[in-house]
Amino acid sequence: MASKALNLPNLLTYARIAAVPLVVVCFFVEGRLHGSETARWWALGIFVVASLTDWLDGYLARAWQQTSTIGRMLDPIADKLLVAAALLLLAADGTIAGWSTWAAIVILCREILVSGLREYLAELKVSVPVTRLAKWKTATQMVAIGFLLAGPAGDLVVPFVTKTGITLLWIAALITLYTGYDYFRAGLRHIDV
Repeated sequence: MASKALNLPNLLTYARIAAVPLVVVCFFVEGRLHGSETARWWALGIFVVASLTDWLDGYLARAWQQTSTIGRMLDPIADKLLVAAALLLLAADGTIAGWSTWAAIVILCREILVSGLREYLAELKVSVPVTRLAKWKTATQMVAIGFLLAGPAGDLVVPFVTKTGITLLWIAALITLYTGYDYFRAGLRHIDV
């Protein structure tokens, strides 16, 4: 049992969870919420590495036949923690502001609702597989957040980094709405009212 919990795919998932506070700490290095240029680049680097482990842990688990119950449980949780923490951080520091906050709210609400639906359906022994579009949704979210973490520091290197991030965040929110609707439509067949 311990060997399954400590296989490389699961260790990558644990590392992704551990990366969440590291990304947040980058913005608090000066003792207050402040995304200096250096802090943003560090946060982006940690976030990119953590995001890549999402693909890598799944690939290795399947390739090495090391899938486990704890891995199946923690993998989506790790993704949601990483995305939620980054979105809240970016909203708190003002990178995501105004109407764009709604895109972040849509993403966060969908993640919570789908997690609840999955938990309910798991009790009924009903599996709702992840669709290809849902994987694209996750990828779009991660790329959008990457651009937004770079934010103003990225704008100094390449113009429109922040605007590109906001545009991608809205695209991710629209895909999120569609995939959320898809999951609920599939799940409604199993809900006893």
